[in-house]
Amino acid sequence: MLISMTGFGKATLELENKKVSIEIKSLNSKQLDINTRIPNLYKEKDLVLRNEIKNQLERGKVELSVFIESVGTDKETKINKPIVEAYYQQLSELSSELGIPMDKEPILQTIVKLPDALKTEHQELDEEEWNQIFAGFKSAVADLNSFRKQEGEALQVDIFERIANIEKLLKEVPQYEAKRIETVKTRINDNLKDFVEKQNVDKNRFEQEIIYYLEKLDITEEKVRLENHCKYFIETANNGKSIGKKLGFIAQEIGREINTLGSKANDSDIQKIVIQMKDELEKIKEQLLNVL
Repeated sequence: MLISMTGFGKATLELENKKVSIEIKSLNSKQLDINTRIPNLYKEKDLVLRNEIKNQLERGKVELSVFIESVGTDKETKINKPIVEAYYQQLSELSSELGIPMDKEPILQTIVKLPDALKTEHQELDEEEWNQIFAGFKSAVADLNSFRKQEGEALQVDIFERIANIEKLLKEVPQYEAKRIETVKTRINDNLKDFVEKQNVDKNRFEQEIIYYLEKLDITEEKVRLENHCKYFIETANNGKSIGKKLGFIAQEIGREINTLGSKANDSDIQKIVIQMKDELEKIKEQLLNVL
């Protein structure tokens, strides 16, 4: 069963004093590429999240975002009383020395803007809260995997249909083969007839050379290999996991046989079939870029 690399998952948690939204999405990529956007409070768990993504998703360009809506925040700002008191004492002394009246309210507003008047205290990560968030994260990943499977089923239907089209086109080739061989043989005979007669060439030997040449143009082997590659492609897709790259290699082999078939054909009708095969194969390759 094919699995797509494209997917999206989401989970929302209502905790004691905050609402946490977790979103994770993935796109196709040759390797696993992870980008996380999480609040500072949970930064220490970044590696844990990445390892879980690696185990569950295997490959793709993955973006994880964690958003928090809360009454408080992961950091709390407080007035640094000793510093504020020291500032106020110095300003009071300066006011007396200079004989300038000091308005208390504007002075306090000014003091809190001075360096170190405010201090920020970071909250510690609560393990019980983290466990709930991690469970929500795994739920979002499960949703993403479910999405990937649905997308994979759609990809499989399309790809299998195109493989079937290639097999169907391959079955149309034999009807043109007898005419093709006869056309090539006639062309050779016509082109070399005068030369053979004038040069007194051994006609039996000449006939053997023509047969040898026609054997070089035989496409039976290519047809058999192409048919086998198509069957192997379907078997691999039905019985494997994380097989996007392997299917890509098989598609290359299918393409190689189609190209050889075209180069040997020397027949316009078979060439038309080959072009249709190539068109189907290119669409298969495009779809395989998104298969896990």
